[in-house]
Amino acid sequence: QVHLVESGGGLVQAGDSLRLSCAASGLTFSNYAMGWFRQAPGKEREFVAAFTWSSGSTIYADSVRGRFTISRDNSKNTMYLQMNSLKPEDAAVYYCAAKYRMYSSNYYSYDYWGQGTQVTVSS
Repeated sequence: QVHLVESGGGLVQAGDSLRLSCAASGLTFSNYAMGWFRQAPGKEREFVAAFTWSSGSTIYADSVRGRFTISRDNSKNTMYLQMNSLKPEDAAVYYCAAKYRMYSSNYYSYDYWGQGTQVTVSS
C-alpha cells in the first residue's frame, strides 16, 4: 500500500522560508514522477514543481521558479520542497503526489496523494 506523508508546513511571514518534506512508502521511488501541488481555498489544485521520471530533471511553475527548489533523497524515499521568499499568494495546502512513469503537470493524472500540509504566509 502506497503512503505519501507531507510535513513541514506552518505559519510564516512574507519573505521567510519553509522546507516541506514528503516521505513515500510502498512504491519504488525511482519508478515514479514525483510532484508538488497546492490548493488555496476556492481555487483549483495547481502544479508547483516536479521531478520527471526518467531523467530526474526538475520542472517548476512560473509562479515559483527561482524561489522554490525541489529535491529528493532516493535512499530515504523522501522528496523536499524548499520554499524561499514566500509571498502571501503562496499560502495553500501543499500536496505531494506520485505518478507512475511519465511526468505531468495535470493533477488529475497522478496516482497517489498525501494528506497535505498547510502553509500560511502573513503579509
